[in-house]
Amino acid sequence: CTDHILSHKPVIKQLMSHFIFLWAEKLDALTATATQDPEGFLGHPVNAFKLMKRLNTEWGEVEDLVLKDMSDGFISNLTIQRQYFPNDEDQTGAAKALLRLQDTYQLDTQIISSGDLPGDTMTVEDCFELGKIAYSEADYYHTELWMAQALKQLDEGEESSVETVTVLDYLSYSVYQQGELERALNHTKRLLSVDPEHQRALGNLKYFEYQLAKQKKAEKEQSVKEESKKEQEKTVGKGEYLPEKRKYEQLCRGQGVRMSPRRQRRLLCRYYNSNRHPFYIIGPVKQEDEWDRPRIIRYHDIISEKEMEKVKELAKPRVSSTFIHIQIFI
Repeated sequence: CTDHILSHKPVIKQLMSHFIFLWAEKLDALTATATQDPEGFLGHPVNAFKLMKRLNTEWGEVEDLVLKDMSDGFISNLTIQRQYFPNDEDQTGAAKALLRLQDTYQLDTQIISSGDLPGDTMTVEDCFELGKIAYSEADYYHTELWMAQALKQLDEGEESSVETVTVLDYLSYSVYQQGELERALNHTKRLLSVDPEHQRALGNLKYFEYQLAKQKKAEKEQSVKEESKKEQEKTVGKGEYLPEKRKYEQLCRGQGVRMSPRRQRRLLCRYYNSNRHPFYIIGPVKQEDEWDRPRIIRYHDIISEKEMEKVKELAKPRVSSTFIHIQIFI
């Protein structure tokens, strides 16, 4: 048996070299894309989230591997560089930005995950991490979306360190928190079919069955008015936004108020010199009317590419994480 294994050793080494080469080639292609246009690469929300996750969460595994047998100088340099890496707060911020864009532009979870946005594809671990971050913020609507996507990819055969049982555990609870008792019960039953000894699922099964029976009994007794009120509350509980939030998202999608042709004809373009101000006589400013009430004007070619690069260069040392609070959930 040993001789048989040894006879295949050259083939195994060749296969290993081939797989390592393919893996390195993939990383080189990704690195080249990122370094050629860092701002463009990180401007994509999926790329930003995956990079934050890789440097914050997955970097620890790399450290454990390389620190086993390395020189003191390398270890010291590694420790110094680590302080400049993203932390949990940065990773959460990148995840929230992705979820916010998903809502604003009504993007399907499958489209984002598969890279059809277009962009990088997302693994089960990526989807699961997004769901976990939403869960930690008590955002059960997005928890369900991303845990369901993680489960879908697992069902399709994607290999992952994330277990189906763990995903179903999060999924059943997030669905329950949105008032969907029957679906929560179904997810719990599937969880128990995979792990019959799961203690929390066993407890949840009895609880969900009791609550579902209680709910069905109450539904028979309540009036049509109460039923309508309950459906309204249920919709709100799923993350229904206030009118301001809905309007904001419609504007981002280009679905705002339409202007009549008559009003559109009044929107003009012009050269503006601020009443013949000396600064603007030689180089007047290009103005374009965007809206009439309230008056909104777009200015073109105010600053050159060179000047913009200089502003960014001066601003970068002062840049800190920006938090955009536009949840406006009920």
